[in-house]
Amino acid sequence: MALKFFQKPEPDNSDRVPPGQYLAKGFPVLTYGDTPQISTDQWQLKVWGLVTPKTFSWSDFMNLPHHEFTKDFHCVTRWSKLDVKWTGIKITDFINLLDIDPKATHVMQHCYGGYTTNLPLKDFVLDGNFFAFKLSGENLPPDHGGPMRTVIPHLYAWKSAKWINGLEFLPKDELGFWEKNGYHRRGDPWKEERYGG
Repeated sequence: MALKFFQKPEPDNSDRVPPGQYLAKGFPVLTYGDTPQISTDQWQLKVWGLVTPKTFSWSDFMNLPHHEFTKDFHCVTRWSKLDVKWTGIKITDFINLLDIDPKATHVMQHCYGGYTTNLPLKDFVLDGNFFAFKLSGENLPPDHGGPMRTVIPHLYAWKSAKWINGLEFLPKDELGFWEKNGYHRRGDPWKEERYGG
């Protein structure tokens, strides 16, 4: 790993960096396929499956409470970035708008461009998780998932779905894009749940 772009954690922050990770000096962009270009006028998020179906517009989301978040971000490709500053909407605030069937145990995140990633509902609906629309005070750029992405800080970053546009509520676990291609079902960085499992 080139020391030009990555460094070993210093002793004073080593407890914040999961095993096998290096600190990124910038904020790397890793994307499979083309980067969708979606305006806020076009953007929408649909919910379906074991939930009363609804479609939310950008203005629907912007009417929800906004919060500032400072979170560490861990990529499965062995880099971490500490103290990333986001602006967004708590997933717990959004979930309160939904009528979810009690049989739902998992959620599949769907994205513009066709990407999907799965999560147990209990991992998705945590107070520290959010929909992000700003990064370091600026509108979230498309390369980082703009106009809207999820951020699930306690799991590897592939679970923080870029270009989010749908949530499918499921009665059991189903594999998303990277999970079908060998990544771990859950992806806990502290357990190094990178592949398989």
